[in-house]
Amino acid sequence: MKILVVGGAGYIGSVLLPELLERGYEVDVIDLLWFGNHLPLKIKPINKNIFDLTEEDLASYEQVIFMAGLSNDPMAEYSPAENFVSNAAAPAFLGYIAKKAGVKRFIYAGSCSVYGYTVNELYNEESPAIASYPYGISKLQGENSVMQMKDSNFSVIALRQGTVSGYSPRMRLDLVVNTMFKTAVTEKAIVVNNPAIWRPILSIKDAATAYIRAVEANSDISGVFNVASGNYTVGEIGDLVKSGVKQHLNMDIRLDIRHIEDYRNYKVSIEKAKKVLSFHPKYAIDAIVEDLVENMEKFSDFDDPKYYNIRVFMKLKKKK
Repeated sequence: MKILVVGGAGYIGSVLLPELLERGYEVDVIDLLWFGNHLPLKIKPINKNIFDLTEEDLASYEQVIFMAGLSNDPMAEYSPAENFVSNAAAPAFLGYIAKKAGVKRFIYAGSCSVYGYTVNELYNEESPAIASYPYGISKLQGENSVMQMKDSNFSVIALRQGTVSGYSPRMRLDLVVNTMFKTAVTEKAIVVNNPAIWRPILSIKDAATAYIRAVEANSDISGVFNVASGNYTVGEIGDLVKSGVKQHLNMDIRLDIRHIEDYRNYKVSIEKAKKVLSFHPKYAIDAIVEDLVENMEKFSDFDDPKYYNIRVFMKLKKKK
């Protein structure tokens, strides 16, 4: 099977792509390479804008995975206009020409951020999506646009991902578990801005598995699926990162607990993904911390701007 991954040179793609190759898939990547290229040498990314793609460009692929766009709230807040173009219009356009080109399945990298702020409820895919900030709104718009294109000849699977964390060759230190690990190692302290807020956390290894399950699902399956490794309060995440760093690095870490209001608070059910896609996560936060410890020499310059998406994005915007 031939698969096109748009935005495949990013944080998740750099873990997913080697696994797709190992399973025997023929994979191409289109990516603007804002964050460099950390893919296997066998893959030669095509540096091309999504809006320059044509039906002819997609005609040879059986599946297309959309992983492009702006990846977090700080980027969306910094440039709301580009956020809505990249996260809402781009997947709509790509899904449209993919369907016209005869692609059989479109997989959309969604986000649990669409749920916004909930009050101590476990949300499933039928629960209201009430995000009120640019990133969550745009991710929901992108999801809605591609989901309405599904039919008996065009499968669409949207993965609403929890906050992804763990080691990737295209490393990020601006994700909650990774950030706490970084400050624990460099400052011997973890700041918890609001210990009561809930977050679904997704190990990057479990994220790669979720995409593989979507790729390999029966051709008649479409739908929206929550994917997470587990639901945790931010206070619990801090405790688990602290204990993991103590266990693996023998460092005593101080917790700095604050009570700052947050506009995101949600926990999700993954029962649908378990039943329909056979997605069964394996990596809890302790395993994520162990993964970070095992690979920390590969990203030891913790202040390097390349590990923080907003810093790279701001530099690119200023150049323009």
